[in-house]
Amino acid sequence: MPAQGRPLRADARRNRDQIVQAARQAFAAEGFGVPLDEIARRAGVGPGTLYRHFPTKEALFEAIVRERLLLLVEGAKAARSRPDAAGALFGVIEAIVADAQAKTELIDALTGAGIDVQTEVAATAAKLREEVDALLRRAQHEGSIRDDVGAAELMALIGGVILALRGPQAIDPARALAVIRDGLRRSA
Repeated sequence: MPAQGRPLRADARRNRDQIVQAARQAFAAEGFGVPLDEIARRAGVGPGTLYRHFPTKEALFEAIVRERLLLLVEGAKAARSRPDAAGALFGVIEAIVADAQAKTELIDALTGAGIDVQTEVAATAAKLREEVDALLRRAQHEGSIRDDVGAAELMALIGGVILALRGPQAIDPARALAVIRDGLRRSA
């Protein structure tokens, strides 16, 4: 939505979406150094159109990360309807890690350029944490997950797995997630 609060016209929305898609691909392939004019060219729009939607490269990057997080938030909300609370929680954790694994080049390129991902999208990330917390509490209430684990610890574990994906000796995310699942389950 534009600053005036009115929804975008269909052509403006299409242009914005094309810009975001072109930027996502360009940043992932070439890092944060790709000029905005080049992103506009790849999106098939003029530089003025790009700057109307995104006045800075940081604003464009923020939009990309926020959209990715919003998809994860929506997935977590949808998982609430699953009857198996622990399965829903684990499915969301796996989706978060899979998204981070698939997008490591983008995050690496941008964090290496000095963009603070956590600061730029804090509100959306907070929504994701809230959804994970709701799923965790539901699974604990169901009795399938330990009561002595909070959302902060769980998010720290997920964050650790994501960071380890980028390390010089990258871990196998499936094994790490299995350890988290086993550690979260209530012992008999």
